[in-house]
Amino acid sequence: MCYYPHQISIKFANDNAFQLELRRRVDEFFRATGRRQRDCWQMYVKTAILLAGFAVSYVLLVFAASTWWQGLLLAILLGLSAAGIGFNIQHDGGHQAYSNHPWVNKLMAMTLELIGGSSYLWRWKHVVFHHTYVNITGHDTDIDLGILARLTPHQRRLAYHRWQHVYLWPLYGLLAIKWQLVDDFRELISGRISTQPFPRPNGWELAIFVAGKAVFFTVAFGIPLLFHSVGVVLFYYGVAGLVAGIVLSVVFQAAHCVEEAEFPLPREDTGGIERAWAIHQAETTVDFARRSRVVAWLVGGLNFQIEHHLFPRISHVNYPAISRLVEEACRDFGIKYAEHRSFRAGLASHLRWLRRMGMPNAAG
Repeated sequence: MCYYPHQISIKFANDNAFQLELRRRVDEFFRATGRRQRDCWQMYVKTAILLAGFAVSYVLLVFAASTWWQGLLLAILLGLSAAGIGFNIQHDGGHQAYSNHPWVNKLMAMTLELIGGSSYLWRWKHVVFHHTYVNITGHDTDIDLGILARLTPHQRRLAYHRWQHVYLWPLYGLLAIKWQLVDDFRELISGRISTQPFPRPNGWELAIFVAGKAVFFTVAFGIPLLFHSVGVVLFYYGVAGLVAGIVLSVVFQAAHCVEEAEFPLPREDTGGIERAWAIHQAETTVDFARRSRVVAWLVGGLNFQIEHHLFPRISHVNYPAISRLVEEACRDFGIKYAEHRSFRAGLASHLRWLRRMGMPNAAG
């Protein structure tokens, strides 16, 4: 893992026995079964289905919808398709978990540009800052919503956070639109993601950023405005954006910002985390709906969030198969393995967590 010179690197404990043993068991599983860790045929089929769903929803919305309810339904489907691309195709590609070939991973990661994001900025925000420092306040940028909400016991509480468990849900959708239209440009100009500095893109990465935004604005606004009024285009863009934003946000929140997840801080004397990296990943993450094949397919295996954080470079189609090995290893080493039986239970836990963090003198 490479770091920008001005970043503060947090050290984890050196006891890697759990990580080494878990890796041995998982590697043995793949050898014994002959399964591929990447370049899985299921991913190529899923990619075709999701991209086709996105394209068909878009074409019908722009060129065929003749009534408001048809447009509304298609905008919702378009938002869900965009979220599906993010969960499945882009996510595996961005983690280099889609293929053994770097160019394939890069191409799949760039599907994020199609739905309005930047694969370069996402890699720093998610792969580096979130996956390295998951749930560490001030370092994990995915749990920093600024003054909008208090997601950890170590963030400053403001008076209106008392109601965050009510007002935050619809705002999750607006966060995606804000990300598409504002955040990427602000981060590019400032050279910071939340409080964390990162190297601005240059060369080909900058060209991809500019071209990606040009493609997105053309698809989202340019082409539709040739056939529809400004008000109609903005309305259906808003619907699709809200749907995608809410879905993307709540899946992440159900895995990290819940009652069962830990929110450790570095020690004041050493600046390090008491747990080893792999143990930290397991204890700051919560699975949900592990027995639902439908949920796993739709959210790109992110309901197996513990498995994903421990093995981010293994394709998510393998997570159901290795989850038993991960759970057994956690039990053998006395490490907490938390899960919610359903997605609904995960959302309920997130709701309770938001309410708790919004109360005066709230603690984890």
